[in-house]
Amino acid sequence: MMTVSSDGKIMVSRRWLVTFKPFRIFVVGIGFFSLCFLMTSLGGQFSAKRLGDSPFTIRTEVLGGVESRGVLRKISDMLEVILRRMDSLAKLNNTTTADTRRLDELSSAINKFQPASLMEMIQAIAQNVSNMAIRVEQILQNSIMQGKVRDGTSTQCDIPKDPRYPECPGKVDWMRARWTSDPCYAFYGVDGSDCSFLIYLSEVEWFCPPLAWRNQSSQPTQHVHQPKGPKRPAAFRTDLSVLLDQIGNGKESLSFMKRRIRRLAQQWATAAQRLDSTLEHRWRDQKKILIHVGFLTEESGDVFSPKVLKGGPLGEMVQWADILTALHVLGHNLKISMSVKELQSFLGVPPGRGSCPLTGPLPFDLIYTDYHGLQQMKQHMGLSLKKHKCHIRVIDTFGTEPAYNHEEYATLHGYRTNWGYWNLNARQYMTMFPHTPDNSFMGFVSEEMNDTEKRNIQQSKINNMAVVYGKEASMWKGKEGFLQILHKYMEVHGTVYYETQRPPEVPAFVKNHGLLPQHELQHLLRRAKLFIGFGFPYEGPAPLEAIANGCVFLQPKFNPPHSSLNHEFFKGKPTSREVSSQHPYAEQYIGTPHVMTVDYNNSVEFDAVIREIMRTKVEPYLPYEYTCKGMLERLHAYIQQQDFCAPEPLFIPTNLTKRGSGSSFTGPLFVPLPNSTALGWSPNVAAPPAWPPLSALRVLVSQEGESCVEACRTQGLICEPAHFGFINNKEALLRLEVQCEVLDYEMNHVLPAFSVLRRECGLQREPLLFSCAGQSPKYRRLCPCRDFRRGQVALCRDCL
Repeated sequence: MMTVSSDGKIMVSRRWLVTFKPFRIFVVGIGFFSLCFLMTSLGGQFSAKRLGDSPFTIRTEVLGGVESRGVLRKISDMLEVILRRMDSLAKLNNTTTADTRRLDELSSAINKFQPASLMEMIQAIAQNVSNMAIRVEQILQNSIMQGKVRDGTSTQCDIPKDPRYPECPGKVDWMRARWTSDPCYAFYGVDGSDCSFLIYLSEVEWFCPPLAWRNQSSQPTQHVHQPKGPKRPAAFRTDLSVLLDQIGNGKESLSFMKRRIRRLAQQWATAAQRLDSTLEHRWRDQKKILIHVGFLTEESGDVFSPKVLKGGPLGEMVQWADILTALHVLGHNLKISMSVKELQSFLGVPPGRGSCPLTGPLPFDLIYTDYHGLQQMKQHMGLSLKKHKCHIRVIDTFGTEPAYNHEEYATLHGYRTNWGYWNLNARQYMTMFPHTPDNSFMGFVSEEMNDTEKRNIQQSKINNMAVVYGKEASMWKGKEGFLQILHKYMEVHGTVYYETQRPPEVPAFVKNHGLLPQHELQHLLRRAKLFIGFGFPYEGPAPLEAIANGCVFLQPKFNPPHSSLNHEFFKGKPTSREVSSQHPYAEQYIGTPHVMTVDYNNSVEFDAVIREIMRTKVEPYLPYEYTCKGMLERLHAYIQQQDFCAPEPLFIPTNLTKRGSGSSFTGPLFVPLPNSTALGWSPNVAAPPAWPPLSALRVLVSQEGESCVEACRTQGLICEPAHFGFINNKEALLRLEVQCEVLDYEMNHVLPAFSVLRRECGLQREPLLFSCAGQSPKYRRLCPCRDFRRGQVALCRDCL
């Protein structure tokens, strides 16, 4: 603990006692919480600067920036490494008397500083810790090198030239030049000698061969596969109190999520009982799952929490609250991280700047995060991210298409953005709506009404009452024209946030309720006939909630559709998807009479649709996939069936066998389906393991310029990217009667495909580029479509 006495001296308690033979020293520990408080109070900052001599050296400055957390963390890391070096010193028997005297001096070094001001005191402490670390490191390195000369081990550290490890010499050269760039190398025992480099590169990483004189039981950290313990069953949970405690407090965003979880608790409990019955109480593996909500961490800026009570966007928090609840209700073992510090602790990140692998095997089966969290994991997991990324699921509102996800391809062909290029399987991205079949549809839930509630809602409806979808005053600019038309027929209500004065952007005839709590908004929607959108925000949860409360949702049609090519909002997002309206899901999957999509610039059309809405009677409606049971069902299937860590064997048609026998099968893999232009998997061929199962496969051919998303949709089907590997072959082309004079294997996100004009056929060489979304005016595509369960487009009929 650090205190300042009345005479201005710094008093530092001795927190650690390290005993050496034949001497005893004290290492001084600084109270870092006190230091953080003082720094915050004074507005002073430390900035870190590497001097190249030691991984511990820092320079202190008083700045107005935001680097203080990083430097304080560096000081903390520094002290942690010092303690480890002290432990190493304790094991050495060759310490000189001079070394002992230097170590004794360390215990009183900080107390000798008596600067004039508190800021100078803090600066002096930081500099002194740096000096301490350097001196300890010098003593340790001298002692280690003397010991190696005596026992002869230094002569065994020639750099190997093993063809099985071609990168080893280059990695050693890199370590010689850069090992001081991150304290994590010292944490793993690197001390600047070639021996320590080779030990690290063979036992922590895997770039060099094992050293003959080392204990051969050591294995590279990245290659350690601890035997998994016995599988445990996942039991459905209805008590949410443990989850609420795990989420924590201290932010309005967390309070909002917890209120939502409590409000829907009974619906989740009922849904869990129903799903358990649907699954006939079958065994489900319990998974160890880390949920890291990156966008709510302080390190990412967390711009959302301060705006929760000021009309800011809530869609992401709605979805994350529902994901947390669904995973808990399904009975999995959860750890929840809302900060980088918690992330590091849960993963086992060594102290430093993230250059080194984790300290042990990944302790989780699955990790749910977002793009912010993925970037934070990259910064702190080092080489471990590449090995463990198959366990990651990325919550991604607007979707990521394969052309943007493949780093090399995106860079070469103009698809590189700030968000893509992670080289994941595209199904590891999980979206809010099922707009990108290349990704997995995660979704969220809306409150479900029973029959009695639905009758009460219909009886309480006010036929000429409209509620506007727009909580921020800026959304109302330029909208008065069509609002005047609406006002001719209906009483217009708003829920626009304001502090003291009514926002001038909101017309005088609008009855503004201000920002409403969720239960009050629900009450308002249950009375209203119409919920009208302004065109923004895109694809939020509010329209589904309004439709579930018996409103008609009126939204603008976009002509031309909005996309990254023509609209600022979508620029930089890793998708070429065209958005035809404010809420394409509502337009395509729900439609009339619950959803009306019109051109707001056509006043005649707008006037007519208002009058039509007033004549139309609608009941509350909620798609099954947005109920609690629908989300639980979908997430259960993903967790139990999706495995992106298992290597996908190359599909070779000639290896298949005849169903019911072990003999090879030489007949067609695909057969025409009755009353359809599609092909299906032959019932005579034993289908290889796949999820979704190949019984759901329907093979279609697109038109030129048409994506597989569109080709499948026109036949009432869904594009299934998991099945591309089974149709990426000559057999499929042959059964579709495609004429191929040229057949190439290439990296292209529209393959497999063919050109009718040139009689050229192309098959996919890179599985990460299999894409439902890809399209080309020159090619017709081979499309793997599938059926789907009623109200649940994410799952085929046989998927449960």
